[in-house]
Amino acid sequence: MQQAVMQVLQSQWDPTFSESSYGFRVGRSAHQAVKRAKRYVEEGQHWVVDIDLEKFFDRVNHDVLMSRVAKRITDKRVLKLMRAFLNAGIMQAGLVSPEMEGTRQGGLLSPLLSNVLLDELDRELEKRGLKHVRYADDSNIYVRSKRAGKRVKESITHWLEKRLKLKVNERKSVVSPPGERKFLGYSISPGKGRAWILIAPESIRRAKSRLREITGRSKGRSLEQVIGKLRVYLTGWRNYYSLNELPSLTRNLLGWIRRRLRSLLWKQWKKGRTRYSELRVRGVGKDLAAQTVGSSHKQWRISLPPALCIALPNRLFREMGLPDI
Repeated sequence: MQQAVMQVLQSQWDPTFSESSYGFRVGRSAHQAVKRAKRYVEEGQHWVVDIDLEKFFDRVNHDVLMSRVAKRITDKRVLKLMRAFLNAGIMQAGLVSPEMEGTRQGGLLSPLLSNVLLDELDRELEKRGLKHVRYADDSNIYVRSKRAGKRVKESITHWLEKRLKLKVNERKSVVSPPGERKFLGYSISPGKGRAWILIAPESIRRAKSRLREITGRSKGRSLEQVIGKLRVYLTGWRNYYSLNELPSLTRNLLGWIRRRLRSLLWKQWKKGRTRYSELRVRGVGKDLAAQTVGSSHKQWRISLPPALCIALPNRLFREMGLPDI
């Protein structure tokens, strides 16, 4: 039922939403939102007001939301049905817990309803002449000075809490240069005459955490199996972060991945005799092979050049299907 309602209302309401809104909309994407943010920075808006709505999907006031929906729908049967969706609650251990606020994250109607409510924020910012980009509940406002940013942050926080009954997370909402903030996984760094889209440091850290799980050295998997899992993850990751304009970020990450794979194989070879024969077969000289096998260093240090880079060159991983990110 929610799917049917959503399909009808989406087609009617989507064209009425602000041009600054990109989340959960047909023909609009996170990449488009990031490019728009970049354009604002290039125009001289070198400060960003990053508004973080505290637990937005859990804290939406049902009465406020339904009052906005009622402005768009006159059929009381549909309004009653949508109110029932909001109040349905969840079942845990056979018991139903009703919900008095919030629109369930992951619910079919939740994205559309969030855009209905926050479209009012978009219109308020446009009325004030502020340049902003919103993706779902993630809103960035771009201004020319820190002083202006602080003034905007204070007034918009007051407006959100009074008008839409939404709680702004003061700890996470800041006024900062855009290069120091993360927006949809990216940061935007101003330069001379242009701005640069970069993968945010936090996004790199999150990727490394996942890659450590995939390349864990204690799971007893073959190199082919590990690279197969890496291929699935890195293909999607590369597609999303294709806007990155600093190649050294991805080049360094790829080098780090290859080093993880070399240390994985070194541990799997285990015995000194096996390690020596594997190095020799793969083109490492006698002296270097013996020196490497006899080293007291752990596998991570051993994975540095030269021996393992000779035995396990970049070309090998590429031929086995490791994507070039």
